[in-house]
Amino acid sequence: MLRRFTDSDTWFDLFNYLFLAAVFVVTFYPFWNILVISLNDATDSVRGGLYLWPRVFTFESYATIFRNTELMGSIKVTVLRTLLGTPLSVLAISMMAYSLSKRELVAWRFFTLFFIFTMYFGGGLIPTYMVIKSLGLIDSFWVFIFPGLIGVFLMILVRTYIEGLPGEVEESAKIDGANDLQIFVRIVLPLCIPVLATIALFIGIGHWNAWYDSYIYTYKPELKTLQAVLVKILNQFQTGDMVSEAEKLANSSKRIPVSGESIRMAVTMVATLPIIMVYPFVQRYFVKGIMMGAIKS
Repeated sequence: MLRRFTDSDTWFDLFNYLFLAAVFVVTFYPFWNILVISLNDATDSVRGGLYLWPRVFTFESYATIFRNTELMGSIKVTVLRTLLGTPLSVLAISMMAYSLSKRELVAWRFFTLFFIFTMYFGGGLIPTYMVIKSLGLIDSFWVFIFPGLIGVFLMILVRTYIEGLPGEVEESAKIDGANDLQIFVRIVLPLCIPVLATIALFIGIGHWNAWYDSYIYTYKPELKTLQAVLVKILNQFQTGDMVSEAEKLANSSKRIPVSGESIRMAVTMVATLPIIMVYPFVQRYFVKGIMMGAIKS
């Protein structure tokens, strides 16, 4: 039976479309404006008035970034870090979450409170640095992987999701002779795909955007991550902007094709686009994984 739309339904739908369109414009336009400025000639950008399209189209800001000799190496480090660190974290978190979802685990309450305690209290920068140094992780690629392998908040999210799964499924598997490892690999993991895809997105974004640990724990140029190198390039151009007015006029007469602002916009695009391209592939799991992992307890 088809439902008849009343005038109030039509006005409600119209309001929703207009509201969502306004939200889209407000959230998308700043990103689009950054892209426009990054693709416009730096000297021309000083005039202002760039809104929808570049007036003098150029890739010079991006070319300046990619001419940096450290950048290509940093991209390899960041890609390797993301591709290796994300699945390892997802595996470690899911294993820990499955263990803590079993109330019959010895000292279950102690382990639960122990992990929750670390969410609110940390050792601080210097003790953390000393621990990482004593473990021999300074100037090592593994400093990007092991210290942040298990995120407690994400672990609790997955544990709550696992607790919501039907217990009869595991009981049936045990009756058929499956042990805990087989149940975890063959039953729990496939059922947890939505929440695991969701936390994989969080972890992947964290690895891609991370620069602080590279700044603190690594000194070798070949171990610097993409974000750390981009911050370095950005600082160089910001320092270049802190010149006298006379020097600025001299530079403008030489028509330097990039500026601190154009580099800043290009850096923002380089750092953001890869993650935006990944998001559509996990979006269908996103809402389901978050909701089912967050409702219970």
